[in-house]
Amino acid sequence: MHKGRLEAFSDGVIAIIITIMVLEFKVPHEPSLSALLNLWPIFISYILSFIYVGIYWNNHHHMLQATTKISGGILWANLHLLFWLSLIPFSTAWMGENHFADGPVAVYGVVLLMCAVAYSILQNRLIVHHGHESVLAKAVGSNRKGKISMLCYVIGIALSHMSPWISSALYVFVALMWLIPDRRIEDAL
Repeated sequence: MHKGRLEAFSDGVIAIIITIMVLEFKVPHEPSLSALLNLWPIFISYILSFIYVGIYWNNHHHMLQATTKISGGILWANLHLLFWLSLIPFSTAWMGENHFADGPVAVYGVVLLMCAVAYSILQNRLIVHHGHESVLAKAVGSNRKGKISMLCYVIGIALSHMSPWISSALYVFVALMWLIPDRRIEDAL
């Protein structure tokens, strides 16, 4: 099976996810800067989530560049990833609207964790399909960054009821860790 439709569909869904996130912004009814300042939690959560969706889009693109074919299992693994990514707008809006309260921060962390798990499943399916000597398998290696990310999400979720700000800082840390493009696949290609 050719990967072109998978890439096009994924790009479309990710574009819609970003569009939905920006539509969550409600225009203030006052024409003052102070009215905009009241939106800071929504704006900060939007920026963080926009970065996360961008990271997933970028890494998804690079991962598929290292593949030549896909299977039905890979299609389902990709849909699994897109499902969790599609929950980012909801968890982002909830967290921003509630000023980073502990419950929404925990749910946001769960969504980020499940996105990471789903991405890892897709990556593993692709590696199994292409072989452990494939370009992708060699580029991914032990996937230390992915494992550190998941550990940070789990810690963030666990700490969210004690300190949502520490949890949020862990989520920002993971985003910053991935913000610098992962060159493993590019270098392998």
